[in-house]
Order: sequence, then structure tokens, then C-alpha cells
Amino acid sequence: MGFGFRKSIKIAPGIRLNMGSKSAGLSFGAKGLRYSVNSRTGSRVTASIPGTGISYTTSGTSGRARRTQAYRRQNELAKLQREYEKMQELQKARHEVESYENHIEMIHSIHKECDDLIDWSTVLSCPEPFLKGQAGPKESAAESALVNFKPRFFDKLFKRIERKREALSKKILDGRREDLEEYRIWEETVLLAKRINNGDTEGYLQVIEEMNPLDDLAEFGSGFEFYVGDDPNLIVVEFEVNSERVVPREVKTLTKTGKLSIKEISKSKYYDLEQDYVCSCVIRIARDMFALLPINQIFIHAIDERINSSNGLLERVPILSARIDRQILNKLNLDAIDCSDAMKNFDHRMKFLKTSGFQPILRLEVE
Repeated sequence: MGFGFRKSIKIAPGIRLNMGSKSAGLSFGAKGLRYSVNSRTGSRVTASIPGTGISYTTSGTSGRARRTQAYRRQNELAKLQREYEKMQELQKARHEVESYENHIEMIHSIHKECDDLIDWSTVLSCPEPFLKGQAGPKESAAESALVNFKPRFFDKLFKRIERKREALSKKILDGRREDLEEYRIWEETVLLAKRINNGDTEGYLQVIEEMNPLDDLAEFGSGFEFYVGDDPNLIVVEFEVNSERVVPREVKTLTKTGKLSIKEISKSKYYDLEQDYVCSCVIRIARDMFALLPINQIFIHAIDERINSSNGLLERVPILSARIDRQILNKLNLDAIDCSDAMKNFDHRMKFLKTSGFQPILRLEVE
């Protein structure tokens, strides 16, 4: 229940000072006709016929009447400024909600991105850019330009012939360096392709390091470690989830008036998003590795921090371990799958509860 305040003081006959909690004013006049001025409501004239209950009231404007065009224009501009600020606030709210919705869509569609397939047999058969020991194409083009150089009239007039010949000679040296660099890259690429085709697992790590296939996932805060053994048909990847940096804890929407509304996300919705994110990343990792390397299987262990209930400390534990087979993965319709449900297609370990999310599990043993 709220409390109000009002006090009326008689200053002189027919004149009273009225004070309230939010305003103050004066009223004066005789019975049947009174005039009042209030700091909040402005001026008011009340006329009545005593004994009849009939009265008439008219209100004036609060504040001073502005007569000059400049003052009136200033009020109009101030009103426009408030409208512009409101429009900017609504646009900012729309942008923030669109960014939020796009982030959610990215979480659900990480697995749809993939590097281009590399055919290492085709790379191995690429011809050399030019015969070793002979001039390359760029050096030959620069030599031809020097041989065919013909000074023009103004070259002779301003004595620019030697300067132009020196510039053309420099282009020959630059072209030779560029040709040799291109040949070196070709040699290294062909050598790497030969190692990959021969099942050199150390070459696998070199490809991963140079291609950096999961760089966009690293921008989310995820980390990766790659392991290779003696078997050239499989590799092992440890995936550092860091879901706290990726999955939002809030829901952003627009109200009916277009303003931004931010509410805490429900636990079940948060855990569902986390599960979709982890499973989508697992499929994406497998797709990228199959695109880069001639392997048939990949073991992926998703690692995250969880509180150990026995000591109350955060520990890095596996929350999903899966063995992805290339042939099975290639048969999936990746545009239509639910990544969490898609784990059923592969040998995996995952303990997920709707009310508490991922639980620690044991890794799959690599055969």
C-alpha cells in the first residue's frame, strides 16, 4: 500500500499554497471561479454555479509557451532525437537476437562443414612444373622480355635505356627465384604424397599440422590432440570440448514491441544444446580426417571438465568416446540427421542425462 502527502496553507484571503509529494502550486479566486497553477499539471480555471453542482474546467499548458520558430524547432528536433534513439535500440536488439539465433544454428550444423577431399594418388602423379636444370616459365618470360626490348624515342631522349635494361635483368633473377620456389614446393608435396600413400603415419601428422583442418572449431575454444600408431588405417583424436565457452546460458528473444528479452536458459535445453554441440563436433572431426587422410577408422574422445563428487574438484574426464567408420559415415544423410541420435550408428560410449548432462565414461579401447 502506498502513502501520499498533501498540505494546503492559507496565505491570504482567497489564496492557498498547495503542496504534495510530487508537485506544488497556488490557487486563488472567489467562490464559483478559481484559478490554479501547478508545477506538474500546469494552469487550470474552474467556473461553477453555486448550489447546482454544475462546473466547467479548462486547462492550460504546463510550462512556458514558446513563440519563436527556433524554440519550437528545438522541441521538434529533441523529439526526433528520442525517436532515432528508440529506433537504434530496436535495431540493436534485432541484431543481437539474430546473432544469438545464428550461433545456435552453427552449434547444430558444425558437422555439415568439411574440408575438400584430397586424392593423394592424383597428387603423386602431378607432373613437375618444368624440367630440373632448365629455366622455368617465369625466368624464360623475363629473358624473352629483355631480348625483345626496344628503346622508344622518349627512352633515348631522357636516357632511360640502361635503367630499363637493369629492371628487366632484375626480373630475370626474381623469376628464377620464384620458379625454384615453385619447384621446391612440388618436390615436397610429391614426397609427402608418396609417404601418405605408403602409410607413413608420421606423414599424417605433418598433413594435419600444415592443413590445420579444424581451425574454425579452435575459434570456439576447442582444442585437439592427434595420435598415430603403427596402423595406417586409423588415428586417435582427443577433443577438448570447452562447452562453457560455446553453449549459451541465456535465451535472447524480441518482445512484441521489439525490445530485447534475455532469460536464463532451462537446464534441459542447455544440456540438449551441449550434447548436440559435442556430437556434431565428433562427426565433423571424423569427416575432416577422412577427407585429408587415407584412413578407414578414427577414435575420437571428447574431454571436458567435471566436478569429482568425492573431492569437489574439477577434473578432465572423457564424456564421449566413439569409433567412427568411414563407410558407415559416408552413408549418412548429414543434412537431415540429429547428431546426438546419429551416434547410434557407431560403436560409442556416452552417458547423458536430461537433467544433468554428460557423465564421465571410460574411453573405448583402441584395438
